[in-house]
Amino acid sequence: FFENNTFFLGKNETSLELVPQRLRGETASFEIRVGDKVIVEEGRRITARHVRELEQANVKKLAVPRDYVYGKIVSHDVVNTDTGEILVKANEVLTAASVEKLIETGIKQVNTLYVNDLDRGAFISDTLRIDPTKTRLEALVEIYRMMRPGEPPTKDAAENLFNNLFFNGERYDLSAVGRMKFNRRVGRKEIEGSGVLSKDDILDVLKVLIDIRNGNGGVDDIDHLGNRRVRSVGEMAENAFRVGLVRVERAVKERLTIAESEPLMPQEMINAKPVAAAVKEFFGSSQLSQFMDQNNPLSEVTHKRRVSALGPGGLTRERAGFEVRDVHTTHYGRVCPIETPEGPNIGLINSLSVYARTNQYGFLETPYRRVADGRVTDKIDFLSAIEEGEFAIAQANAAKDAKGNLTDALVSCRFQGEFTLMPKERINYMDVSPKQIVSVAASLIPFLEHDDANRALMGSNMQRQAVPTLRAEVPLVGTGMERPVAIDSGVTVVAKRGGVVDSVDASRIVVRVNDAETTASEPGVDIYGLTKYTRSNQNTCINQKPLVQTGDVIARGDVLADGPSTDLGELALGQNLLVAFMPWNGYNFEDSILISERVVQEDRFTTIHIEELTCVARDTKLGPEEITADIPNVGDTALTKLDEAGIAFIGAEVRAGDILVGKVTPKGETQLTPEEKLLRAIFGEKASDVKDTGLRVPPGMDGTVIDVRVFTRDGVEKDSRALSIERAEIEKVKKDLQDQQRILEDDLFTRVREQLLGKVAAGGPQKLKSGTKIDATYLDALPRETWFEVRLESDEANGQLEAASERLKAQKKYFEKRLEEKRAKITAGDDLAPGVLKMVKVYLAVKRRIQPGDKMAGRHGNKGVISHITPVEDMPYLEDGTPVDIVLNPLGVPSRMNVGQVLETHLGWAAKGLGLKIGKMLEAQAKVAEVRGFIDEIYNSTGGQGEDIKSFTDGEITVLAKNLSKGVPIATPVFDGAAESEIKHLLKLADLPTSGQTWLYDGRTGERFDRQTTVGYMYMLKLNHLVDDKMHARSTGPYSLVTQQPLGGKAQFGGQRFGEMEVWALEAYGAAYTLQEMLTVKSDDTQGRTLMYKSIVDGNHEMKAGMPESFNVLVKEIRSLGINIELEQD
Repeated sequence: FFENNTFFLGKNETSLELVPQRLRGETASFEIRVGDKVIVEEGRRITARHVRELEQANVKKLAVPRDYVYGKIVSHDVVNTDTGEILVKANEVLTAASVEKLIETGIKQVNTLYVNDLDRGAFISDTLRIDPTKTRLEALVEIYRMMRPGEPPTKDAAENLFNNLFFNGERYDLSAVGRMKFNRRVGRKEIEGSGVLSKDDILDVLKVLIDIRNGNGGVDDIDHLGNRRVRSVGEMAENAFRVGLVRVERAVKERLTIAESEPLMPQEMINAKPVAAAVKEFFGSSQLSQFMDQNNPLSEVTHKRRVSALGPGGLTRERAGFEVRDVHTTHYGRVCPIETPEGPNIGLINSLSVYARTNQYGFLETPYRRVADGRVTDKIDFLSAIEEGEFAIAQANAAKDAKGNLTDALVSCRFQGEFTLMPKERINYMDVSPKQIVSVAASLIPFLEHDDANRALMGSNMQRQAVPTLRAEVPLVGTGMERPVAIDSGVTVVAKRGGVVDSVDASRIVVRVNDAETTASEPGVDIYGLTKYTRSNQNTCINQKPLVQTGDVIARGDVLADGPSTDLGELALGQNLLVAFMPWNGYNFEDSILISERVVQEDRFTTIHIEELTCVARDTKLGPEEITADIPNVGDTALTKLDEAGIAFIGAEVRAGDILVGKVTPKGETQLTPEEKLLRAIFGEKASDVKDTGLRVPPGMDGTVIDVRVFTRDGVEKDSRALSIERAEIEKVKKDLQDQQRILEDDLFTRVREQLLGKVAAGGPQKLKSGTKIDATYLDALPRETWFEVRLESDEANGQLEAASERLKAQKKYFEKRLEEKRAKITAGDDLAPGVLKMVKVYLAVKRRIQPGDKMAGRHGNKGVISHITPVEDMPYLEDGTPVDIVLNPLGVPSRMNVGQVLETHLGWAAKGLGLKIGKMLEAQAKVAEVRGFIDEIYNSTGGQGEDIKSFTDGEITVLAKNLSKGVPIATPVFDGAAESEIKHLLKLADLPTSGQTWLYDGRTGERFDRQTTVGYMYMLKLNHLVDDKMHARSTGPYSLVTQQPLGGKAQFGGQRFGEMEVWALEAYGAAYTLQEMLTVKSDDTQGRTLMYKSIVDGNHEMKAGMPESFNVLVKEIRSLGINIELEQD
């Protein structure tokens, strides 16, 4: 830990072996001379100049006064060589007496520790000097006393405690990542090693800590991503599994300690239940086990790419400070600086960046392109935050020539977390893409670079709340990330293997696979079942629609069917609307939104929501509940929507209060004896003994029954409805298997036919003569199954026929077995909760049109609530008579600083205008060359990525023009988007004003507005905050048990809270009777509200207020404090 100074002792003079650098910064306590020349006077500070003079003088020894040696610390034991006596022990401080003793004994040389106050602290030395323990055993006992106070220490116990604490592999494990980080921190090259600490490790740690104390090392930054790692689900599941195994181990050990007469078998000792329970508990009740956000494909992808600092082994919201939540330089390309929740979790829950991944240790890595000698290569390295610190990394859009050489002499780059300029030769890496710093959701916002970060955060979060519309429409202005997100989310159907589409209907696609891609384990048929009108976790509708037709040739990775919020395999969360930024009669005050009736009529924002309603029949103490259509005291009209099993039929249109499932529960004052139960079972029950507890449509909901599922416990008889559902499911499975079998048989027979045609026969059915050449006419006349009976002259060919015949039989067997397996699975009883006999789930499809009160938003955090739906004829219209679809408040832009929405509006208008121009060309039947020229100009004269339009055939150009006539889709990637000049160029091409503004006319008066207005196409989303889900009203309902006040919230069918501020308002107006009514009969005056109900029913509106129940609660509380309080009536 220390370097040594050597002193030479003599009777007349004392000298020091001089290392000039060690004197620097000290104050000279004596004159320092070289010969006669005084270099440093007494009391002066020794500077770098003095050190240089001493070095130049080449002095080896420096005479020092004897008292200079006093107070120095001896580095080794000083021993009298004659007697072997230790004169001064190591780490002892030299005093005048000890120095005299050494000189007298004839000791010529003493080594002392080199320490100073600046950067060579004597910490270890001082610590050892004041440490009371002198031997190893004493030290062990001291540690034992600290760890186990109050227990008497023994030598073995102390030894065991110490070894178990630090050196026992069964007690702890540093793990691979722990050892790697440890070795890196103490400056070792190797990254592997033992899972427990060694003596060298502890010494290295001490050295590092002393270095830091001496001011030579840096303290670790806890928020650096090199010091934070991702704990994957697998790792946490593994830990849960380990906990389960430990429980099993304990149980086995207990079992082995009990002496038993019979020998135990291993399978009797081990009970696997604790392991299963531990894993189940982890997935069922872990803090991080969440219900998937399934609003739309983006929310699904984002939820799966989320990393959280909360949860087991993490932080809590209350204790997390500002530093943990803040953006760190190492987040670059690993964690998105934009997408994080607003509210208490801000910065604790983050999203992975687009290209980020975890490495084997759980650290986040991001890709970079390698740069060698100023030339950018195509080699890509993934670097973690630990590795990145050593390199200089250029931006993705750094200027370079066609060969990839960086053109600027000084390049802007990041080095050790700072932005700086460096010569191009010193650049090691380059970003792979400008969008690599943001997450998936943020990379879908066009012109993100022009939005304020707070609004971009809201934009990313609100895209996840968009409800899939009835007809998805891809945005005119996108970022190029729409297709990857839609495909990776898994909502679309993607071809696993290439081939030809054999058949398509609304619910499935059958593909005959290319021969090259078939294997023995995977036969040559792919059947893709499409999900039809299924409920998502957020009650939105998941529905897949096929995009291919019979006979289409497809390749692996092609999109075969669209899912929710996808349009031709691209993400489409909302609709392109013609927007005008202008105030309109105060209807867009404070972010309100005014929309045109046309948007409602065209069902642009109509969404389908699927509600799941459940009815459970239990076994009660009074007897089992029964699902039936025979319900007491209910008229026939209420039963019209039910079938004979008492369950609503599919297609029934139901409204609030309608019965969906009829259920009766036995009611009785007396519990039945077993004999009575038997008699009841034989002779049936009296109607008066049961009450109606059926499932009804909740208030505020109406829709169509689209699906019913019946779950029956094993051993309970299935009703007619359950059986019919089972039959339908079996039929569906049968059809799939038959299709698979048919295609495989067709393939097999095609091959057999090829083997037989033109071959010489040795005999066969229909008296085929030997030596005859087999032709197509002969084969077509035979049933296919008899082809195998044909004998050929070639033995090899006969062997192939035999093999094909065996293969056909094996296939048939395999399909029969599969059908039986599936049938058994479908008809098996269901595993229901204890006491549940039967469960019926009814699915209602609810159609929601957009209406005032619904929340809408753009992609830039520009959210608002619809205030009014205006007739088309009243909306402002363009000079050509086109009415706008939506009117937004221009004041929503400047203060929010999300200018991206204005640029999107301009570019959207250009995109739509170009499409309309192409449409007019097609209508005017312009020549293909003219259309080709215009499309070529759009794609290749604007800047950005070009397309080779010339290589397209005339037919392809016509199809392309038709597709583009609704609007030319434009991708403007994040941080690499369209420039102002490019937007102007596109507006000019579309024959639109380059200012992006035009004159609008008032639809009500026909007059032109005073000034030009910004008009264009913006992509708007309808968010899952619908007024239908929030509207709620109550007259009477449930009350709280203690206070007798109405419950709160829509879910509990509660009332509106009349809080203290509202009470003050009524007091201020002196509205005494209204206030009394609010605090008594409308709340917790139990008698008063019953009387009130009676008098209202009688048509009498008098009110008599009594004592509120909460006052009685107060009285009881005061009495519980020992103070008697009574009300006396005068």
